[in-house]
Amino acid sequence: MYLLGAAQGALHTGDIIFQLMMFISLLFIPLVILVVFLIVKKRNNRLKRVEEKLDQLLSEKNEKQ
Repeated sequence: MYLLGAAQGALHTGDIIFQLMMFISLLFIPLVILVVFLIVKKRNNRLKRVEEKLDQLLSEKNEKQ
């Protein structure tokens, strides 16, 4: 009786949970890649600003001497 019900296309709770988990993981992986990319880009920009500021301070120090 149970096998006939499953063969007719009935959805079970386990199937729904599995499909939801797979859908969430499908969305989660590209989201993680995007967030990592944005963090790295932000860090590189911050490092570039710090280097420019350091160069500016060093050049000002050299001009005073």
